[in-house]
Amino acid sequence: MTTADSPQRADGWTAAVRQRLGLGRLLPLGGPGDGTWIAERAAAAVLRDAATGSGAVLGKLRIGPVDPDTAPAPATDGPTVVPAPPSAYPAGQLRIEAEFSAMTDQPLPAAAEDLRAVLLDTARERLGMVVTEVDLRVTELLDTAPEPAAAATPSEVRAARTDGVAATAAAAVPGVVALTGVLGSPVHTGEDHVRVEVATAGNHRALDVALAVRTAVTAAVEGHPPVGVLITAVVAPV
Repeated sequence: MTTADSPQRADGWTAAVRQRLGLGRLLPLGGPGDGTWIAERAAAAVLRDAATGSGAVLGKLRIGPVDPDTAPAPATDGPTVVPAPPSAYPAGQLRIEAEFSAMTDQPLPAAAEDLRAVLLDTARERLGMVVTEVDLRVTELLDTAPEPAAAATPSEVRAARTDGVAATAAAAVPGVVALTGVLGSPVHTGEDHVRVEVATAGNHRALDVALAVRTAVTAAVEGHPPVGVLITAVVAPV
C-alpha cells in the first residue's frame, strides 16, 4: 500500500516537480490572441542547435520578457480569452540573454552580430517568438576552433495517451510528435476552455503547429471552446 507519506509517493512527487522546473519559463508564442506558449527549455534547445557552426560557442542562455517586471499571465491572455498555463508569461516582446566564446581571428563586433542575427532569425522563423532584443556577453576568447559538437540527440519526450476527441484531434495535426503531460494531463479541460500540451517536430514552425492544434481541437470539442496550446519540447528530425 502506498500512503501519502510513503517513499514511493514522495519519489513520484519529487520527479514531477523536477520535470516541471526543468521546463524553465513558459514563454508566449506569437502575439495577443494566439493563445500559445512554449517552454524555455524547448526554445533554448532550438536556438543552440541553430548557433552551431556560427563560429561562436554558446554558454548560458535565458529567454524572458523585455520588461523584467512583467508578471506571469493573469487569468486570460488576449481577446480570445484563453487562460494561460500556470506561471506562464503573457504575450509580449521577449529578450534573449546569452554568453558566448568567440574566436580571436574575428572582430568581436562582427562575431556578436552574426550570432545575434542567427538567434533572432531562428526565434522568429523556426519558433514564432516575438524576440526584439538579444543581449550578448563574451566570456572567453578562443585561439583555436572548438572541437565539433557531438550530434544533438533528439529531445526526450514522454508521450501521453491520446484519449478523447481533443487529444485525438491534436495528435493528428501535422508537426505534432506527441502529446505530453508535464503539467498534468495532456488535455486540461476548464469550465470555459481547453489547454493541450504537445511536443512538435523541429522541421515545422512551432507557432504554426500550435495554431493548427488550436483550430483542430476547437472544431472537435463540443461547444467549440477557446483552446490554448503549450509546447513542452521541439524534437529534432531523426
